Amino acid sequence: MKEVNLQNDPIKSPEIQEIILSNRIGIISAELSKRLDISPAKALQLFYESKTCADLHDKETGLYLFGNLYIVDEVLLELRG
Repeated sequence: MKEVNLQNDPIKSPEIQEIILSNRIGIISAELSKRLDISPAKALQLFYESKTCADLHDKETGLYLFGNLYIVDEVLLELRG
């Protein structure tokens, strides 16, 4: 059986992690655009200005472990105040 060296796992590289996060942000923004009936650009702006977005980038919150639809719901709750 081949041993896997997790320290050299390319998925754990900061560059790959940033690509994955960027992809998720696009999916989240597209869903916000659909639910709020606003342009994708406006949805992206709303997301980037939200506390939820800051929490997604902060590994200590653990929000990155949650699904995209959960994160969309969090943004909507935040917007409703």
